[in-house]
Amino acid sequence: MATAAAPHIPSATTRTYGWRVVDIVVAAVLGVATGIIFVGWNYVGGASYALLDAATPGFGGLAVGIWLLGGVLGGLIIRKPGAALAVELIAAIVSALVGNQWGITTLYSGLAQGLGAELVFLAFAYRRWGLVPAALAGAGAAVGEWILELFIPGNIAKSVTFNVIYLATMILSGAVLAGGVGWALAKALAASGALSRFEAGREARADV
Repeated sequence: MATAAAPHIPSATTRTYGWRVVDIVVAAVLGVATGIIFVGWNYVGGASYALLDAATPGFGGLAVGIWLLGGVLGGLIIRKPGAALAVELIAAIVSALVGNQWGITTLYSGLAQGLGAELVFLAFAYRRWGLVPAALAGAGAAVGEWILELFIPGNIAKSVTFNVIYLATMILSGAVLAGGVGWALAKALAASGALSRFEAGREARADV
């Protein structure tokens, strides 16, 4: 006797890269929340940058990491192509709209930083979300910003020594303050149950 074929039911490990409505909403919320963090860091980080750079030119890069947080959070939580770029750019837009000392160039930074993080997640084929990929995404965002700053505001005219030190300190700050902190925040959100509709939330429940 012929029997009807059982319908295909996607497993928990089935991966889809299309964006859902909830992905769009959460990307917007993350972007706005991170943008508010940026607004506060514009003062704290800006002052820290100036002090560090005055002490040793190029050391200001150590203060940059928090401004790279959006891309790491977006990638770790939403886990879809474009999430890192979208969240970092939305955060930059919020920072620019509220008002800061960089004006429209803040949006260029959001694009460069978000793209840097996005390319790292792409290199892992959007399949690895641990601390190492997060740290590398933060470092990638730093490299994106460093390349942008060669032309805006024109660091290419500064010494090679400055640019090498600046790149090294930015990468360190991006890996720790964006990658490490972003990974810890994503884990905390997942453990709280706030990410129940995301893979990160399901992983947190499975670990309990």
